[in-house]
Amino acid sequence: MRTTFHLKTLAVAIATLSVASVTNAAGLDRSGQDVTAFLQDGTYAEAVYTYISADVSGKDSANNVPSNNTYVEGNDTGDIAEAYDFFRYGVKTDINDTFSVGVLYDEPFGAAVDYRGDSNFVSKGDVNASIQQLSGGRVNAQTLQPTIDVLTAQAAAEPDAEIRAGIVQQITNLSTIGATARAEAESAGEGTKAEVRSESLTGILGMKFGANKQFQVYGGPVAQRIRADVQLRGLAYGPATGYTSTSNPDMDYGYIAGVSFSKPEIALKAALTYRSEIDHDIKIAETYPLAGIRTEAGALQQGATPEQAAALGAAAANRTSEYEVTTPKSVNFDFQTGINPTTLATAKVRWVPWSDFVLTPPLYNDVSKLNPLYAEDGLDIVNYDDDQWQVELGLSKRLAPALGVSGTVGWDSGAGNPTTSLGPVEGYYSVGLGAKYNVTENWAVSAGGKYLWFGDAKGRLPTGKIVGDFQDNDGYILGLKLSYQDIK
Repeated sequence: MRTTFHLKTLAVAIATLSVASVTNAAGLDRSGQDVTAFLQDGTYAEAVYTYISADVSGKDSANNVPSNNTYVEGNDTGDIAEAYDFFRYGVKTDINDTFSVGVLYDEPFGAAVDYRGDSNFVSKGDVNASIQQLSGGRVNAQTLQPTIDVLTAQAAAEPDAEIRAGIVQQITNLSTIGATARAEAESAGEGTKAEVRSESLTGILGMKFGANKQFQVYGGPVAQRIRADVQLRGLAYGPATGYTSTSNPDMDYGYIAGVSFSKPEIALKAALTYRSEIDHDIKIAETYPLAGIRTEAGALQQGATPEQAAALGAAAANRTSEYEVTTPKSVNFDFQTGINPTTLATAKVRWVPWSDFVLTPPLYNDVSKLNPLYAEDGLDIVNYDDDQWQVELGLSKRLAPALGVSGTVGWDSGAGNPTTSLGPVEGYYSVGLGAKYNVTENWAVSAGGKYLWFGDAKGRLPTGKIVGDFQDNDGYILGLKLSYQDIK
């Protein structure tokens, strides 16, 4: 016999319909770190699969002169967003009418970017063309070294220290152009890529209190594992072209804390949940061709043999070290209330301070300090200007004793514009639909989907240079959930 829905159990029937409703676009946010599985009544368990397909494309900049930040519309980038999927699991049970325990698994942060085709985010391997583009047409492969030789002679003969310093800077710029063109050629045919994966396991203990046990405080430890791979290719990245890093998986720990209020007779639940930031000490292997090429050239000028110079260059271009990555804290607010015996209204609000988040690989940072403009602190490979705010409103309706449907509308602020070229969207607007069918009294299947309109964004390098313009992009999310609930 099918389960009949009553107002007290309406939330059980339809609160889990929009299984794709908490997937975000700001920063590296992915799962939304949902805790509503723990807030369900009785014994509850769920397994959720989410699939994301996004179309993110735009135009690169035809201006590849590193010192000139002017954006000039260039070639199509093609779709740079790879399809992405992840799982979420949760289980919760009441020890008695006061204490509850639960375990949640999700994949909170991630990225999947892959540039292909004929844009400046892909290495083409034409040294002569690269030198011309990087120099704004002032020199080419044939005239670069003669120009450096002439300037070197001028610097040696110049008595005025200030003028001599200016000439030396020109020599440095031209040498960097040559080294950049060589680095770009070494990775010919390769495109820019970035992949970030994370996993999180959360243990929660809750305690109810109040005259009718309507209040609950909860909290517990969080174990988080994260890894990342980045490769920068093409003239868009200037001297950083050819850079590659692989961060080994690292496990570290934080905590969760929250408070909730419920009024079962009107299916009302409200919860405020805080997750701490988590510090990871990550071992990273980096390759930065520019550092090796410049070191090798300097060694040859100092009289080293080609073999010695090559060895010094290889050592300078490759480094394995450790650095700290701090995944951000967050605050989630979840709310629902019955409107009538067959209808439930829901609201979700999420805040994540992405403006505090940076990725600063050591070798990348050290090489950036060779530029006088960044000598003091160097550059981060990824940072964001703004905090993320996400709001989603939903309405769920029971259509039959064992069937409910829901709809949602959402808004995500993004984490600033311009933003990193490794994730060039500024939030989104969304609409979603979901349905839940109770197969038995305890078992149910839910399915949901969401369509997203991404905000236009300009892709920016850590130097501030705009290298891409990404407009009119969209995507969709599909989710499937299997759940079990036993209310005694």
